[in-house]
Amino acid sequence: MNKVEIFDPAMCCSTGVCGPSVDPELTRVASAVYSLEKKGFNIKRYQLTSNPDKFAENDEIIRVFKEKGPDALPVVLVNDKCVKVGSYPTNEEFAAWFEVMEKELNEKPKVRLSINLNQL
Repeated sequence: MNKVEIFDPAMCCSTGVCGPSVDPELTRVASAVYSLEKKGFNIKRYQLTSNPDKFAENDEIIRVFKEKGPDALPVVLVNDKCVKVGSYPTNEEFAAWFEVMEKELNEKPKVRLSINLNQL
């Protein structure tokens, strides 16, 4: 099974989807990561402001920072190898790495609500 790590630039929150104007790309990535995590796949997302230790202890990330600086973020590693610099994975890439169908990456959590009308 592949291990995927996404190293995000500094953002206001862990997903980067807060604030007055939400970036649809960040929403797509957050949804894909959530779906994959829920299925038990080995995918992690680290943010520069929240997880600086993960950046400092990873030789591949240090190499990218030395060559391109922090503007190279996001950086994506698959099995500890740098596969993408400066942009997030597409859903097609996520699907290929984890051998799932793209439509599985957009699943929204389903909430089931039971109401007993006799108790009202």
